Amino acid sequence: MQERKSPLQQLDFTLLFLLFLLMCISLMAVYSGSAAVTDRWSLDPLHFVQRQVIWFGIGTLLMLAAMSIDYEVFKSFSIPLYAIGMLLLLGVHFFGEERLGAQRWLEIGPIAFQPSEFVKIFVIIALAHLLFNITKKPREKSFKSDCYVVGLILAVGMPPFVLILIQPDLGTSLVVAAIMFSMILLSGVTYRMIGLLGALALSAIGFLVWLHNNFFEIFIDIIKPHQLSRIYAWLDPSANIAGDGYQLFHAIQGIGAGQLYGSGLGQGVKTASGDIPELHTDFIFTAIAEDFGFFGATLLIVIYFLLLYRLVIIAFNCNNTFGTYLVAGVVALIVFQVFQNIGMTVGLVPITGLALPFISFGGSALMANMIAIGIALNVNIRTKHYMFGEEE
Repeated sequence: MQERKSPLQQLDFTLLFLLFLLMCISLMAVYSGSAAVTDRWSLDPLHFVQRQVIWFGIGTLLMLAAMSIDYEVFKSFSIPLYAIGMLLLLGVHFFGEERLGAQRWLEIGPIAFQPSEFVKIFVIIALAHLLFNITKKPREKSFKSDCYVVGLILAVGMPPFVLILIQPDLGTSLVVAAIMFSMILLSGVTYRMIGLLGALALSAIGFLVWLHNNFFEIFIDIIKPHQLSRIYAWLDPSANIAGDGYQLFHAIQGIGAGQLYGSGLGQGVKTASGDIPELHTDFIFTAIAEDFGFFGATLLIVIYFLLLYRLVIIAFNCNNTFGTYLVAGVVALIVFQVFQNIGMTVGLVPITGLALPFISFGGSALMANMIAIGIALNVNIRTKHYMFGEEE
């Protein structure tokens, strides 16, 4: 027997409240992190905050749009969306605008956007549809079957991964890789296959290290010079503080300066000095940690944890495998971005220039993440609940 609930009753208000908290934190952090930039460029102190409010407004409309269409419809549009995403990435490759040494942007009239951010959503939808088709019928548990499933997932995920990687945009390409890996885990392949994939990944890293030490001229064609300099800076940020290690060194100092309670909004020495480039975008976690200290940084991480917990609950409660795969992809998307951004800020992983979800200043990444939350809410409000665990 089906228990009938209205969409409003099934709307996850806890998830929306957590998203609202992240919005509030974002506006405070963008205000603090952009202070040095607005002062240097003689801009209104609220210049970036006002633009962020606009992005949040547009993102909210996109989230509502993603919620309003039955997510089952995404099956019909998974291939067209994927094709549009690939065309946009090819457009970036041939006609894209170069900024800060990377060709990641497309300009259409007065609008400039980063297609790779939206392609991540298209990849989630395409892979969710693929897995739905694979798993709707029982399949033989064998190594050959596992190879078939993994091969299909890689066939969908690798083309956007490569096109994003050559922009070059290592951070976003790794997000696509994380989404692929999460889908492989959900596909039901054996632990032997997962172990084999892990061994292949470690072998690839070992091969790159060997190339670096023995055939550097070949290695530098694979790993771009600016990416290699970031790896060097990560391994020893104090070795070249005036150069490659400058950003990370000062970011860690800023986090440490926040101590337990922080310096107060906009009062941090590193935040106000302008010593840390991209403070209101990639390194915004430093501004939060310096202004609000250990407590503020921990609160942010707890909010992320609770948001991801709500998403996992939505995935578990969904009795439609396609919906479960969609939400699982959203979880992988947000988990990796949070881990990578905070990890690079504290020196845990190399710097990749990845935005902190719902916090960093910027339009494309923020709107894509809002669409992802809209998809998860869509799955939640259309999940049917049955008394006594019955299904139709």
